[in-house]
Amino acid sequence: MVLGDGAEWIWNQASLHFPDAIQIVDLYHAREHLWNNKERMRYPKFRKQGLFVGSGVIEAGCKTVLGRLKRSGMFWTVRGANAIIALRCCQLSGRFEDYWEARRS
Repeated sequence: MVLGDGAEWIWNQASLHFPDAIQIVDLYHAREHLWNNKERMRYPKFRKQGLFVGSGVIEAGCKTVLGRLKRSGMFWTVRGANAIIALRCCQLSGRFEDYWEARRS
C-alpha cells in the first residue's frame, strides 16, 4: 500500500518502485486532488481491508522514530542516520534483541 497526499510525483514513484501496491490518497489531502484520484479514494473499501486512509498515523510514527535525529546541533551521515533509524525501529517494535542476535553470527 502507498498512502500519499495526492501529488502526481508520489504516484509516479509508487508506480516505479511498488507497481502492484494499492494507492490511497490521504483523506485530509483528498480535497486538493479530487480531479485525478478517483480510484485512490475508495475509502470504505480500503477501511474494510483494514488499511489506513489518513497519513496521521504514519506522520506520528515518523516523528517518533526520526524526531531524535533532528535535535539541535546534530549532524548525521546517511550511514549513521540509517543505523540509528534501524535501532530505533527495532527498539520501538520490540525486536531490539533480534537486531543484535542477527549481527552476532
